[in-house]
Amino acid sequence: MPGCSSHPATSRRPDDANHTIKSLTQCLRGYRAAGLRVGLVPTMGFLHGGHRALINGSVARCDITVASIFVNSTQFGPNEVLDCYPRALEQDHELCRTAGVSLIFVPDASEIYPPGFQTTVEPGPVAEPLCGAERPGHFRGVATVVTKLFNIVQPDLAFFGQKDFKQCAVIRQMVRDLNLPIEIVTVPTVRKPDGLALSSRNSYLSPVDRQRARCLSQGLLAAQAAYGEGERDSERLIAMARAHMSEVDQLQYLQLVDARALEPVPGLVDRPTALCVAAYVGTTRLIDNVLLDIASNSRADLVLAQHRAAS
Repeated sequence: MPGCSSHPATSRRPDDANHTIKSLTQCLRGYRAAGLRVGLVPTMGFLHGGHRALINGSVARCDITVASIFVNSTQFGPNEVLDCYPRALEQDHELCRTAGVSLIFVPDASEIYPPGFQTTVEPGPVAEPLCGAERPGHFRGVATVVTKLFNIVQPDLAFFGQKDFKQCAVIRQMVRDLNLPIEIVTVPTVRKPDGLALSSRNSYLSPVDRQRARCLSQGLLAAQAAYGEGERDSERLIAMARAHMSEVDQLQYLQLVDARALEPVPGLVDRPTALCVAAYVGTTRLIDNVLLDIASNSRADLVLAQHRAAS
């Protein structure tokens, strides 16, 4: 059986990927019968250190880790080219193996969206702010494919990256609303030494644009550090971040929002919030965010120190 072992409790190295729902569920049936805890790391491939952090989180908390690799066509907008999304399946498999993934799920599009597919999951108002306004239908595609993966894998925990802050909020709301028995774990953003958030889209950046893209994290981290030092005025925090971002070609949004409801936070910051940005550097759209709360202060100091050392 591809990707399975007769000794699931000790299986840590996938011999092959599962390409069908049937083969994956056959493997998982044995694992569940053995009482093992299953974690899911959903990805679109072209894996990097951020994905490795998600896998590490699952391996630490679960007996079995399933990593899915599926470029989901339904979350691409009319001006986004599906065929241009970066792919490196062989490298993806190697990262999964070395990180301790138990099962790799690499379905074809027809496996996830068979002929005659009609039903989608429509997220509510939580999908509208931030990227929702810029990418109509995107979060419908995300909610639909994640729901399908949840139904296929039936994980105990699922791991997502904080960099996709809005996506995490949509999925958490969906899990609550649909009474899905899954714990959603958000893993902190992984950054390069100069502060740039790891992203598959970074591969689109030219060398010059790669250097310019640093201004996004520089602005966010400066505002986070100021919050840690006592600044609470939302307009000043946003202005402080914006001052670093003059090198972007188009700033789609830079907003300070409630960390749960995603509503703008005017005046004084008196609750956990997120400072979120989306911008084009060259032709590449990048997103990033930082959390502004007491727990984020030490992380801000550490990342800012790393950035200054690399500058």
